[in-house]
Amino acid sequence: MLKKIVFLLLIFVSVSFIKAQVSNVTVSGIVKDKLDKKNLAYSNIVLKKASDETFVAGTITNEEGRFSLEGIKPDNYHLEISISGYNSQNQNLFIGSLSGFIEVPIIELENSSSTKETKIEEVILTSSKKNEISSQMDKKTYSVADNISQSGGSILQSMQNLPGVTVQDGKVQLRGNDKVTVLIDGKQTALTGFGSQTGLDNIPASSIEKIEIINNPSSKYDANGNAGIINIIMKKSTKNGWNGKVGFTYGTGALWVRKENLPTIRPQYTFTPKINPSLSLNYRKNKVNLFLQADNLYTQTLNKNEFVTRTYDDGSIIKSQLKRNRNTNFLTTKAGLDWNIDSQNSLTVSGMYGSEKIIDHGDQPFFNGDFSQRLRLWQFLEDELKTTIMGTANYQHKFKEAGHLLNVGFNYTFHREDEKYFYDNYLPVSTGTDAFKLLSDEQVYDFNVDYIKPFKYGRLETGIKLRNRNIPTNMNFIPGTNSVLDVNAGGWATYKELIPAVYTNYIFETPKWEAELGIRLEYVKIQYDVNPNHPTYKSDGYNYTQPFPNMRLAYKLNDRNKFSIFYNRRVDRPNEVDIRIFPKYDDAEIIKVGNPGLRPQFTNSIELGHKYNWDNGYLYSAFYHRFVKGTITRISSIVPGSTLVYAVFQNAGKSYNSGLEMILNQKISKVYSFNINGNIYRNQINAFSVTNLYPTPNSFSAEIQKAISGNVKLNNIFKFENGFNAQFTAVYLAPDIIPQGKIGSRFSVDIGVKKSIQNGKGELFFNATDLLNTMIVKKQIQGMGFRYTSDDYYETQVIRLGYSYKF
Repeated sequence: MLKKIVFLLLIFVSVSFIKAQVSNVTVSGIVKDKLDKKNLAYSNIVLKKASDETFVAGTITNEEGRFSLEGIKPDNYHLEISISGYNSQNQNLFIGSLSGFIEVPIIELENSSSTKETKIEEVILTSSKKNEISSQMDKKTYSVADNISQSGGSILQSMQNLPGVTVQDGKVQLRGNDKVTVLIDGKQTALTGFGSQTGLDNIPASSIEKIEIINNPSSKYDANGNAGIINIIMKKSTKNGWNGKVGFTYGTGALWVRKENLPTIRPQYTFTPKINPSLSLNYRKNKVNLFLQADNLYTQTLNKNEFVTRTYDDGSIIKSQLKRNRNTNFLTTKAGLDWNIDSQNSLTVSGMYGSEKIIDHGDQPFFNGDFSQRLRLWQFLEDELKTTIMGTANYQHKFKEAGHLLNVGFNYTFHREDEKYFYDNYLPVSTGTDAFKLLSDEQVYDFNVDYIKPFKYGRLETGIKLRNRNIPTNMNFIPGTNSVLDVNAGGWATYKELIPAVYTNYIFETPKWEAELGIRLEYVKIQYDVNPNHPTYKSDGYNYTQPFPNMRLAYKLNDRNKFSIFYNRRVDRPNEVDIRIFPKYDDAEIIKVGNPGLRPQFTNSIELGHKYNWDNGYLYSAFYHRFVKGTITRISSIVPGSTLVYAVFQNAGKSYNSGLEMILNQKISKVYSFNINGNIYRNQINAFSVTNLYPTPNSFSAEIQKAISGNVKLNNIFKFENGFNAQFTAVYLAPDIIPQGKIGSRFSVDIGVKKSIQNGKGELFFNATDLLNTMIVKKQIQGMGFRYTSDDYYETQVIRLGYSYKF
């Protein structure tokens, strides 16, 4: 398998990591008399290309002697400053790629009567690319609209074709690791999880403008997420007057039965509908900009269809199928206003409402090894309603220097989980029903102050943040006949989190060197209180004060070659659901339960990168290594005398992840371009021993696990005349290790086409995911006292047709 992966990498070499080639820099400064320091109004400012003295931009200083030049592209320039009665001055300017603003040091002109020689100084300007597929020093940015083959689905589906991203078990992975923090508009929210990732398969991609992938986050970001950060940018227009966009998508999946049900259970979902209307409105007049984004995604999905063979150490074999038909309706609405109070002060106030309704109907029959006897049938209904309300206020003060900013923000989130579960257990001689009702109200308060000061050779970023999070949870459990759960499985628990943090980050750039150095200091206090009569767990908590440094150093060998090195330290704190004391059925004989004794895992990462660019393409190569201490993983074990498997999160000790990622982007012609992303990595989990306390203490030991895995993605992009575009994507995921086992290889092909109509205001698209219906998840698990193999034929093939209109 390793030879196959290396062969594919050598053929494809790997996808588009496009370094931000800068646009739209703003340059500002002030001109003074050198002798008496008075401001020189109406001075002439002229910018010319250094190569041929071509005029680029010009302006005059205002009454305060201040000037501003906007929309300057990266290059080497000459800045000429002149005014009647004074000697002219020239400055060499280099425009880099790290900041959008630069404040030129004070320019002092000598009176023409002076005989002193005018100095020529060097000034460094930086800028950042805003749109398209881009890659800045710390992130890659992708437009959702360009991902034609995944249009009309969820955010999770739209990410599947992005370079460096894979999806497994409903979670996003970066470079084979799912410890990813997901942000919305730069903030953690309950929609996607605080420090974790949730709900991505239900949030409609139609509400999203672009997606940022940050493999090596700087200290200005929260320290959570050792694999990196994904920042989802929602749509918002700022055009004058009324404008907006409406869209509608219809799709269907599960076009046929991939594997027939085991006997005596309800049918699988087929021809499942996917309906996604969306609306974006914006009105801007004078100092006020009003915006509204509303999306609704209704889907029916064969969410799971897993066939399992479980073999116990005593030789007994049980075969089963877990089928889950899911109905989901997710409504998201965001509205707000931008108020430009004056030229230096602005205020943005917005609110978001999200409502996620999920209903699952499931079946799981159990048979003996030759299917001659049905041992039991387990059927369930899960009815969940998740409601999110978020309010945000952001104040910005612009100092007179361009890019010199003070931002103050406040964010409040309320998230309610209202979940009901009913599990019917049919045995040969009796029937029983377990009933659960869980209510959890999460409240989060975030306050932050961020300050940015541009300098001649870069900028300083510093700030503070305070988070207070509280999650009281109540579980009402009504056990039925033959219930396998403890009768005291219900109760209450309250999660409390307090995190003040302070950070400083400095960015530096010259024509040859780029550097970034930062540190974040976080104090974390976690307290988890549980009802005193819980049979296993007691109240627990922890606190720590830890530094999280980051560093990047890059050297530009020439215009085509750049080398870089990254280092950062990050943390993954257990999420509230990871320590939640209430047991939950994963299937009829696998019980998931949290662990209040779980502690954070800390990660040190290093990356060596090289970027080579030519006229029509780019190649980026990166060697990376992560070392994790206190690895968080779910351990499955059997209590003596029972066949039930209890899956409990534990700290498994040390683990390592090392790899090579290569990204190639090539434009062949005006019509055709392609990008290829390849990632080969080695995962290792050291041998460890842990004790699961629930439901009774039992020990588990695992030998060292090692695996070499990887993935390859090929994106083919066609841009024809008359606004007709097409995309063809192929994805291969190699076998990999998972906790206590392995996951097999997977392969899929997606296609998409879109056509611009109605003079560019309208757009039609059609796409098909997993066109060949080959995406099957195969796992092998070795537990304590048992092993099992599984094949999951869940719904992956979907076709969609959509229309949108801009006005």
